[in-house]
Amino acid sequence: MTHILVAAPFSNDLIESIGSVSREISVEQFSLPDGRWPADRRTDAEIIYTISDVPPVELAPNLRWVQSHWTNIESLRQSPIWDSKTIVTTSSGINSTNISQHVFSKLLYFANQAQSWVDLKTEGEWPTTNWERFNPIELRGKTLGILGYGSLAREIARVATVFGMHVLATKRNLKKISENGFRLEGTGDPDGNLPLRIYPPEATKSMVSESDFVVVALPLTDETVGFIDADLFKAMKSTAYLINASDGRIVVENDLISALSKGRIAGAGLDSFTEEPLPADSALWKMPNVLLSPRVSGLTNSYDKRVIGLFCENVRRYLVGEPLLNLVNREQGY
Repeated sequence: MTHILVAAPFSNDLIESIGSVSREISVEQFSLPDGRWPADRRTDAEIIYTISDVPPVELAPNLRWVQSHWTNIESLRQSPIWDSKTIVTTSSGINSTNISQHVFSKLLYFANQAQSWVDLKTEGEWPTTNWERFNPIELRGKTLGILGYGSLAREIARVATVFGMHVLATKRNLKKISENGFRLEGTGDPDGNLPLRIYPPEATKSMVSESDFVVVALPLTDETVGFIDADLFKAMKSTAYLINASDGRIVVENDLISALSKGRIAGAGLDSFTEEPLPADSALWKMPNVLLSPRVSGLTNSYDKRVIGLFCENVRRYLVGEPLLNLVNREQGY
């Protein structure tokens, strides 16, 4: 009997759906107090599903696999479990449609000069210079450059092609263009056919120099922290916009503020920041060419149902010895 511990406050029906995968498993639910694993809590679980923390090796001697509720596994990388042989999988792909929608809401905000719509209503007066004030950027034929080409980036690329945009992307491993991780049916670009060109990370400046919009979809790792810096902003078109769909720490915030204030780039859409919540004295609050949101891009009422569906499929695969979806590569850090 394979013992599964679910350290998350899921509803009974979702817990029951896990148990229905096989008669060979037992499912226990335990919510972590304050998100931390209790120092006196020992478990004989072979599989742990976690939202935040996992036990140290000595408190979980039978542990073989950890499924993370999130795509970002920074807490697990800082845990002793990272140096063990325990398998780790993520929820990558669960909310790619929602984040993609968020990305395009900001992209369209800039393309359609939507702030002028808001200002017009505030002013309460019909304009006489529609052309100058509301002239939009037509997306068809424009180039979207995506940094990173994982599950989220592939869904962004799919949506971009619907608008008639040309897609460029960067990818760490150019020998493996296809992707076999989790994705919602009908989404993404599993074969990697949508980009006109895929660049290695060292050619990122070349890619952004050709892009009208640049979307950051890189995973947060030691290598990507501060990856978007002043040199990269200098390589971008002065008419280009940056949309960060990843962790704020990937962007050097002071360099971004400088690039925005000096007109090196046209604008930025941000959902995550170096320090969260964004400090009240940050210059970003008052910049007219910046659109801010409080880390809400991945919110969806379907998250728990989708992630448990992924977990159930992985449990099935685990029991029969098939490769798990979204398996973490420790050398890459994601």
